[in-house]
Amino acid sequence: MFRVQKITTFDLPELEPYRSMRRSSEHAAQGIFVAEGDKVVQRLLESHFPIVSVVLPENRLEEFRPLLETRPENFEVYLAERKFLVTLTGIELFQGFLAVGKIPRTFSLADLLAQNTAPKLFATVDGLTNAENIGLLVRNCAAFGVHGLIISPTCCSPFLRRSVRNSMGTIFQLPIVELALPEKADRPAGQLNEATTNGSEVLAVALQTLRAHGVRCIAAHPSADKKTLMQADFTRDCCLVFGSEGKGISAEVLAACDEAVAIPMAGNVDSLNVGAAAAVFLYEAQRQRQKNR
Repeated sequence: MFRVQKITTFDLPELEPYRSMRRSSEHAAQGIFVAEGDKVVQRLLESHFPIVSVVLPENRLEEFRPLLETRPENFEVYLAERKFLVTLTGIELFQGFLAVGKIPRTFSLADLLAQNTAPKLFATVDGLTNAENIGLLVRNCAAFGVHGLIISPTCCSPFLRRSVRNSMGTIFQLPIVELALPEKADRPAGQLNEATTNGSEVLAVALQTLRAHGVRCIAAHPSADKKTLMQADFTRDCCLVFGSEGKGISAEVLAACDEAVAIPMAGNVDSLNVGAAAAVFLYEAQRQRQKNR
């Protein structure tokens, strides 16, 4: 059940997540995230993600009421004008729609591999620290039917406000595995050893696990000189591996892949933004799979 309250003061303790929107580490420690924009908030309300609170423009309450009434938990719906929210958050907001949700239990590689879908299509990213690009990658994965996205410890969180916003709420639909540097006591024998100290090595181990389960790992690598996108086979279980715009895929991760594949490009252009590259790769993967049906 939800309760409606018009915001008349900045001092409500319950509004702290909105006041601290620039301090993402605090949100991560609390296991919460902020959704921004009417479509993103709508998709959050339609999802299984737990809701903490919602902020709406007063003139849109009745439009959202049927959706709010479907939620099982108790939470506050705050009504406020956009200019009030700009002062509260310190961030220019274009629509005045906000919500705080709880980050759910993360998926594991075992969860992804246990899915009944076949052939499986996964994606992973190494070294991507731009929140907007993480969100765009999430959106591309959801659009092209990816069964799970694996985030390296070298990446920023997909639950940052700008990531969630750029995903247009598709992050609530896509299984995501967030890999982390394990504590020494938690390192599985034969997988992570004392020398495993960086996130790229953790991702490399994850790729080796996928390969052991018959998942072919294909690196999107612009300097690949042996195979182009159209020559690659995406019809079997596979995981597409993307890197950052600046450094690309790390040497450790590239070595853990089965092959490297490049997008053929004209002129002096040697690479694309990771979002554009992912869209091209994922489209080709879906095209091949649909052709084989």
